[in-house]
Amino acid sequence: MDQNTLRRRGTGLIGAEPELGFGGYTLYAPLTSPGVVHLVDAEGAEAHRWELPYRPGRHARILPNGNLAYNGALPGVPAPFDMWHKYRGGAMCEVAPDGTILREHRDPWAHHDANHLGDGRILYAAAEPVDPALVPGGVPDTEADGVLYADVLREVGPDGELLWEWRAIEHLPPEDYPLQAHYWREHWPLVNSVSELADGNIVASLRSVSAVIVIERATGNVLWRLGSDVIAQQHCVSELDDGKLLLFDNGTFRSRESVTFSRVIEVDRTTSEITWEYHDSTRESFFTPFMGSAQRLGNGNTMITESAFGRIFEITPEGRVCWEFVVPQFSRYHEPEAARVFPSESNALFRAYRYSAAELPWLR
Repeated sequence: MDQNTLRRRGTGLIGAEPELGFGGYTLYAPLTSPGVVHLVDAEGAEAHRWELPYRPGRHARILPNGNLAYNGALPGVPAPFDMWHKYRGGAMCEVAPDGTILREHRDPWAHHDANHLGDGRILYAAAEPVDPALVPGGVPDTEADGVLYADVLREVGPDGELLWEWRAIEHLPPEDYPLQAHYWREHWPLVNSVSELADGNIVASLRSVSAVIVIERATGNVLWRLGSDVIAQQHCVSELDDGKLLLFDNGTFRSRESVTFSRVIEVDRTTSEITWEYHDSTRESFFTPFMGSAQRLGNGNTMITESAFGRIFEITPEGRVCWEFVVPQFSRYHEPEAARVFPSESNALFRAYRYSAAELPWLR
């Protein structure tokens, strides 16, 4: 009997109601893969794959020109603390459909989100060491060899030139953004999602302080904040066509709740009110303690990634599940240093994205 619980429950296409779904193709990169990105059709069959020289440094996306934006884990980079093995990046690539790397930007301190903006610019999160005495909160005496790492957001141009930079320690008052009590004092405020808004400003998700902020590009000031009274260790913030924000609210250590569950919410920035929400009808049935993503599709449906368990599913605006797929690729980390810290077999992924056939003109 298979001793992997997730695989035993079933993988691949679990079910579909094509008349309710968006259709198209789903892109995903299993985190323990040596560097394989998969594109599957609506029936769950593989339509294309890329084999790349770096294991996923989180995720991949399709750019408007049809190329693949891929964030790989740069090999040979020392880890300042164990968790760095899991979420570091460093190799930000644009890749042709045949797997040829057309452009690459490297930053050994990059982690989590690297947002390829489609015009050659890349907006990404990195880290730098700061004095731990500056940041309150977290579990006492858990710094990384006496050092705490703080986030830096960087935007680079097509040739790697630095266009914009924002340092958390310079713009966030640490006393207003303390590490939550259960967090080790290694990384603050842990940006796991960063993107450019329609007005040119920046929205970022800060996991270890449970906050989403909008940063004014010109000054670096925080224009808007959604805090831990609403969200808990959230991920994947994106702007919708009407200016609202869509985000994946993990729910880990959510206050005022005795049952742990994840949800996807829409938030109106003018009022900070939740205007739409999805959680499973049996709330605890949908939960990932880390990672997770949500993408609004062109027909109004939402595609959701329950990351820790390799589950990707699509729901209608009313919350009906109309497509469900579980990543069938299970493996362990191939890098000895990552495998030592995280030895288990996994099908986890950071995010998945859905694309129409028109967005993949080379796929014929």
